[in-house]
Amino acid sequence: MDQAAQTALGVSPFRDDDEEDRRDRDLVTRAVAGDHDALETLVRRHQRFLYNLCLRMLHHPAEAEDATQEILIRVVTKLSTFEGRSRFRSWLYRIATNHLLNMKRGRKESTALSFDEYGRALDSCPDADLPDPREVPVDVRLLVDEARIGCTLAILLCLDREQRLVYLLADILGATDRVAAEVLDVSRAAFRQKLARARRDLHTFMNEKCGLVNRANPCRCERKTRAYMRAGYVDPERLLFARDRVQRIREVADATLDQIAAHEGLCIDVYRDHPYYDVPDVAARLRGLVESPDFRGTFSV
Repeated sequence: MDQAAQTALGVSPFRDDDEEDRRDRDLVTRAVAGDHDALETLVRRHQRFLYNLCLRMLHHPAEAEDATQEILIRVVTKLSTFEGRSRFRSWLYRIATNHLLNMKRGRKESTALSFDEYGRALDSCPDADLPDPREVPVDVRLLVDEARIGCTLAILLCLDREQRLVYLLADILGATDRVAAEVLDVSRAAFRQKLARARRDLHTFMNEKCGLVNRANPCRCERKTRAYMRAGYVDPERLLFARDRVQRIREVADATLDQIAAHEGLCIDVYRDHPYYDVPDVAARLRGLVESPDFRGTFSV
């Protein structure tokens, strides 16, 4: 994750920072004692990272928002069980990853393809010039970004859930094998093996198909954008991924291979260039829930 994303997040998700962990623990102690302001602050510190993890796992913003809220409700209801044996973030992310591994299949996952099927779909998708800027309600460059992000997120869905999560934790969100293995409750050796398989499958496909990674490939986001619009994957009236963007997105397609240390680095770069999204305010919703009589009757913070 780049520095801008970490700064906007307010806390680096996987950094071994004792001061941040002490702050989390203090908020937990106050929240369990009944301080709703502390609980809301704790949720706000972590909701954005959780939302971006969910989005990359599930592809669709609405499903990611729902999953984020479900995870945070689980965290709130289990907060008094946190015993401090690990960093709070490790405990939180273990709840999140378990939820993401075990939740029912979402709308995109239900239609997810294998790498072979997705490759054939890309090959059959006709190339076309970009739409006339005068005929669409947003900047054409945003439409290309929407196509690029949507397509590369869909490629992630070709990995099974465990492979996807392993790849996201290590290569996109920057967790070390020690931290990621702790979060997933596996050995470091097992985690590295899972990561190697996920990298092999994903990077092989992108090297063979994706023009962002290999310039010899004919697939170009700008040439597929009109076809994605016709198929309904890109809606100029309702952008899912390129809306409200405040971060500068590096043009990966213009990066030359000699600027990248290795092929794997360029594949990872494609995903690290995705925007880091703001999450709808889950903290305010949870506060209303926590303060409701029905909730107080079953759980006390």
